[in-house]
Amino acid sequence: MPVARARQIADEQELDLVKIAPTAQPPVCRIMDYGKHRYEQIKREKEARKNQKVVEIKEVRLSMTIDVNDINIKAKNAMKFLKEGNKVKVSLRMRGRQTSFASHGVEVMNNFFESLGGTAVMEKKPATEGRSIIMILAPAKQ
Repeated sequence: MPVARARQIADEQELDLVKIAPTAQPPVCRIMDYGKHRYEQIKREKEARKNQKVVEIKEVRLSMTIDVNDINIKAKNAMKFLKEGNKVKVSLRMRGRQTSFASHGVEVMNNFFESLGGTAVMEKKPATEGRSIIMILAPAKQ
């Protein structure tokens, strides 16, 4: 249909002539109320943003000399964070001569991961970064 005829029909119905696919050959147009269309589009985008879940990174700090009960308490907190759908950053700060025994710190981190009992997936394995050892856990898929 010629553009002039399409405009005439749109004016008669008091609507707008909107290009839907301007790159198509010939261009595709639709007769609609553009203001209403924009309103509905903004409303859909706002609804999509509202339903979106932002993943936060929660942190759990351990030490080289942590006891079994303390690990269990920290693991319980980490499980709570993971059930909420958040990632957990487990960090272990080494002080003084502890830096020469980094392998013991990695063991502590692995024991912590095992105490979670399959509720987490190791996204980043324990790695030494300066004076600390960092591991990142993500919720396990059910």
